[in-house]
Amino acid sequence: MAKKVMVFSAPSGAGKTTIVTHLLKVFNYLEFSVSATSRAPRGQEADGKDYYFLSTEEFKRRIDNNEFVEYEEVYPGSFYGTLKSEVERIWAKGNVILFDVDVKGGINIKKIFGEKAFTVFIQPPSLEVMEQRLRARGTDSDEAIKTRIAKAAEEMTYAAKFDTVLVNDVLEESFTKAERLVRLFNHRR
Repeated sequence: MAKKVMVFSAPSGAGKTTIVTHLLKVFNYLEFSVSATSRAPRGQEADGKDYYFLSTEEFKRRIDNNEFVEYEEVYPGSFYGTLKSEVERIWAKGNVILFDVDVKGGINIKKIFGEKAFTVFIQPPSLEVMEQRLRARGTDSDEAIKTRIAKAAEEMTYAAKFDTVLVNDVLEESFTKAERLVRLFNHRR
């Protein structure tokens, strides 16, 4: 298979990770790109599976050593990025890389990989629905939810920079639409 990447980006709470998890179960040639982060693990997150957890100092050292395809300081002192070694590892197996990244990361990946990349912006039906989803998770404080909603409002203005927009209203329909996008992109030469 050609060296390709699929990028799913969305504001927090839009359902991106749920859709990506579904796609990984359906398509055996998709492989999740594990991002590096300087934030602490949440809940049951495991190093090397959910993220590569690095100290801020280690993350900055790797930036200085040009070890990232892309990275961003998403919140002050909170870095996220894609290690070059992760891309090389997945492509060496002949798999298509599946990215689950924030909106700016998705735009950066498209700039870096160009035609090898297909980007999907997952949009919630509305900011109100997104806020309800974040509250239902029960993992964030009111303050954190307000911050995420404000960031989401800004991120939604970037949707046109993606190859396509998938509105995640009814989850089962979103799964079907996402599967169709994977098939279309991966049958292109």
